[in-house]
This record gives sequence, C-alpha cells and structure tokens, in this order.
Amino acid sequence: MLNNNSFINSALLGIAFIWGITFVIVQDAISTLEPFTFNFVRFTLASLLIFLYLLISQKGKFDSKIFVSQLKAGSFLGFLLFMGYALQTFSLLYTTSGKAGFLTGLSVAIVPIISYFVLKQTPTYQGVLGAILAVLGLFLLAFTDLSAVNIGDLLALFCAFAFGFHIVYTGKFSSQSAVLNLVLVQLITVAVLSGIFGFIYEPALELDNILHPEVISALLITSLFATALAFIAQTYFQKSVSASKVALIFATEPVFAAIADFFWNGHTLGMRAVIGCLLILMGMLFAEIPIMRYLPSLKPKNENANM
Repeated sequence: MLNNNSFINSALLGIAFIWGITFVIVQDAISTLEPFTFNFVRFTLASLLIFLYLLISQKGKFDSKIFVSQLKAGSFLGFLLFMGYALQTFSLLYTTSGKAGFLTGLSVAIVPIISYFVLKQTPTYQGVLGAILAVLGLFLLAFTDLSAVNIGDLLALFCAFAFGFHIVYTGKFSSQSAVLNLVLVQLITVAVLSGIFGFIYEPALELDNILHPEVISALLITSLFATALAFIAQTYFQKSVSASKVALIFATEPVFAAIADFFWNGHTLGMRAVIGCLLILMGMLFAEIPIMRYLPSLKPKNENANM
C-alpha cells in the first residue's frame, strides 16, 4: 500500500501528466480561438464548477466571509499564474517553442532559490542535483535553436519566474487558507485578467469559434481536469510537500507533452529528446531515493542526537 508521501508524489505527477497531455489539445484549440479568450472561457468555467460545488456542499448557502478572507492571497496567486500564461504566450511571438519550453522549465531551478528566501527552506543536496539533471533534460528535450537571445527568450525567462513564484507562494498560503476558496479566487483572477487582455489584444470574439468541436472539447477537458481539479490538488498537497519538490515533479510535464504529441500527431522523438526525457525522470527519481541512508559518511554528525 502507498504511504502518504508516495500518494502525494503520485498525485502531483498526475497533475503534470494532465497538463502535459492536454498541451496538445490546447495547442489545437488556440489555432481556432485566441489564447487569452481561450483562457478567459477556460478559467471562467473552472471557477463556476468550484463555485457550484461550494454552493451544493454548503447546502445552498455560499460562505462569502471565507471567500472574502482569501481575496488577498488568492488574487496574488491568480496574478502570478496569469503572468505566467501571458508571458509564455507573448514569448512565442518572438522565439521558438523549443526555446520557450526550455526557459519556462527553468522554474525547476528557480524555485529552490525563491523558497530559500521566502519560505526559509534550504534545498537538499539531492534536490539540487535532481534539479540540475532536470534542467539538462529540458535543454536536450526543448532547446534546439541556438540563435542569439531575443525579447521572446527574456519573456519566457520571466515566465519561469512567474510560475516559480506561484509554486512557492501556493505552498506558503495553502497551509493558512481554505483550499477551495483560495483556488476559486485565484481562478476568477486569471479569468478576469485574461478577459481584459483578450479584449485589448485579440480580435472580436466570434461565437462560431467557441462552438467549434475541438474548442468545446478542449475547454471542457481543461476547465475540469487541467484547471479546477489540478489546482485544487496542487494547493491541497503543497501543505505537505516542499515547493522545490513540486517544481521538480512538474518538470515532467514536457515529457508527457512529448509522449502525447507522439500518439496524437505522430511526431516522433529523436535520440536527443529521448535522452532529455530520461534525464528529467532521473532527476525526479534521484531527488526521491534515500541515498543518505546508504552513505553514512555523508550524514550530519549530530543526526543521532536529533533522533
């Protein structure tokens, strides 16, 4: 039977799996519906699903006091999440998807640094080495264009910081908040900001675009599984898991995206990409293997005194 840590790790890996396999679905959908508009509808639907659940679970009386108490933290998380999506979207206008994917994935290396200053969490040696392996894997998997740095690369790097801060502050606020209300405020914030940016930067919405079969299926799948359930699970489990570990597990998302791309579109992976996937998985596993147990000489001298 799985212990608690194994269950939590499996659940977080499941979130990365959902985000990875839905990447292909979203990519197809935003070829019909503009990205900000897509996210506006996606996060609005996810918000409605959570609100309806809270309404039903609270027997028809939504507890507005709890909701209001989460406004500050939830809005801040929502802003960080929106910035991550927005910066990633704009980066793709100026750089390749491979470079954007790699630079965005650098959040796996950024999170331990942010955690040290925000949460006072010192990364373990294994965690650092695991992150290094994951970054190398991301480089091999996604970074195929070695051209000079451009504005798109900088936007993608800022995106990594936005997602990194989001993971860290989710861990900070999750232990102090009512999870469902915190997630609800967060998703509403992303929906509102996406709607504003969609109105400013994207052409007028045509109903036919939303009613397109690929768009409808993508919205339904992502709003329920990749948004509502995924962010509820992330927020809940980050009460018990370090932000650095969460970032490392989430680094497997492009691996699942590549696998989904193979089955969905028939795009095969070259040897470089396969090695990259293996390094990401090795990095995650390496951070979990209790190597200190087998290397007594590396244990702190006062460890026995703390037992």
